[in-house]
Amino acid sequence: MGTKWRRLTLRRLTLRRLTLRRLTLTCATLAVIPVAIFAVVAVGDDPAEADRPRSLTFEVTVTNLTRGQVFSPAVVATHTAAMRLFTGGEPASDALAAVAEDAVLDPLLEMLEGSPNVRDVVVLTGENGPILPGESASVTVRGSPRAARISLVGMLVTTNDAFYGLNAERGPFYGAVTRMVPAYDAGSEANNELCSHIPGPPCGNAGVRDTDGAEGYVHVHAGVHGVGDLDPSAHDWRNPVASVTIRRVSRKRSDD
Repeated sequence: MGTKWRRLTLRRLTLRRLTLRRLTLTCATLAVIPVAIFAVVAVGDDPAEADRPRSLTFEVTVTNLTRGQVFSPAVVATHTAAMRLFTGGEPASDALAAVAEDAVLDPLLEMLEGSPNVRDVVVLTGENGPILPGESASVTVRGSPRAARISLVGMLVTTNDAFYGLNAERGPFYGAVTRMVPAYDAGSEANNELCSHIPGPPCGNAGVRDTDGAEGYVHVHAGVHGVGDLDPSAHDWRNPVASVTIRRVSRKRSDD
């Protein structure tokens, strides 16, 4: 009887010690978990934050592929995905119409510079201002991870209201992309092809509009057909009229 009682007592003491040890280990583990989680989050966040690009820089190059159309300088902007400079089948904005009809950039520049969706706005010019047939012109523009879309527009100057345009193209995070760009018709002026309404050579008459018969919406331009003063053999084209290359040129952290 005494031996049996001593065995039971020893077993109970052993079980009690094991239980206390497990409780101690459990409490210690629970105390360490929040610290461990915090450490993982902190270690995981800091490198990502340090490596995150706050500013992207792109080089945009436009090549005039036509034989007889001079390009006006182009407005180039980086912006968020929430914005479009134009939409096919819808009316052109007054600012876009000013570019397409007379190569007047100021209204569009002012509109873009005042938009919260725009990161940067620049003007791309050729060596002597306009971009001549066969010429390439480049400019750099700043973006950000949120505003990495690139749009541009400029006029085919020997037309009533034709423009070349790239609309909300995503800038590459690495390397370069090239897009072939057609000529668009702003639909804001009739295509009468009369020198009295055309700013480019050989005409030289800016600021004169003929809206009677204008389509009223943006569409792919049908070219020059010789219905007025323009000679199609000199000024007509086949799409695409331009190639646009966007190249990522730097990656840097910047809070500006």
